[in-house]
Amino acid sequence: MRYPKRGKIEKLILEKLEELGALHMTLIDPDVTPPERAGEIAEEAERAGTFAIMIGGSVGVSEGMVDETIAEVKKRASVPVILFPGSTNGLSRYADAVWFLSVLNSTNPYFIVGGQMQAAPVVKRYGIEPLPLAYIIMGDGGAVGYVSQARPISFDRADIAAAYALAAQYMGFRFVYLEGGSGGRPVPPEVISAVRKTVDMIIVVGGGIKTGELAYRAVEAGADIVVTGTAVEEAEDVYSRVKEGVDAIREAARKRRGLSGP
Repeated sequence: MRYPKRGKIEKLILEKLEELGALHMTLIDPDVTPPERAGEIAEEAERAGTFAIMIGGSVGVSEGMVDETIAEVKKRASVPVILFPGSTNGLSRYADAVWFLSVLNSTNPYFIVGGQMQAAPVVKRYGIEPLPLAYIIMGDGGAVGYVSQARPISFDRADIAAAYALAAQYMGFRFVYLEGGSGGRPVPPEVISAVRKTVDMIIVVGGGIKTGELAYRAVEAGADIVVTGTAVEEAEDVYSRVKEGVDAIREAARKRRGLSGP
């Protein structure tokens, strides 16, 4: 009998988490960042220690735009490229993996499983490694909350976020993403901590993490992967901005493990 196997990128994530305790990923939106600039950001982010480049956006993204962006990123950087699609238009045969996500708290079944049904044959045809991700939108939801017709979970209802995450674990997801909304208030540490105490999944946190201190708090609370996007795309010095986050994440991971030193 054949069983699903973990792919190359997922195994690499697990290996690096075992080694470092927590990881940083850089998100680039093709609708906001031109391909050449995306390549520059990827190069500086890799130099600063980011684990992977995520490519995706909520609106205004076509497959051609994603292809062009990935081409420039791969010219300048050697880290994994992981798709973070807002729709089936966000897929590309040139990516290493895709967050195959379901917006669990959407009010529209299309964003829970309908779009995924349409995307699945394309992912298989292109040979992109799927990373099964439960996506939970919180706070004001931002653009992604509006587009995906989600009912965002209030930051003061950590218990609801934890319950969604536990349901995702029981349904077989291996990653859960707590989304605070691009450029908005980040997911509070107490919410991350509640989810961490409830599930054994890999916790990804993104949205509004603009400083190293905020990244540190997220990992200290239990995040395994921290994603920064807008703050990096808007930074004049990408290397310094990413390095600040990477250093903070690694420091928090060492503290969480009871270790000291670099």
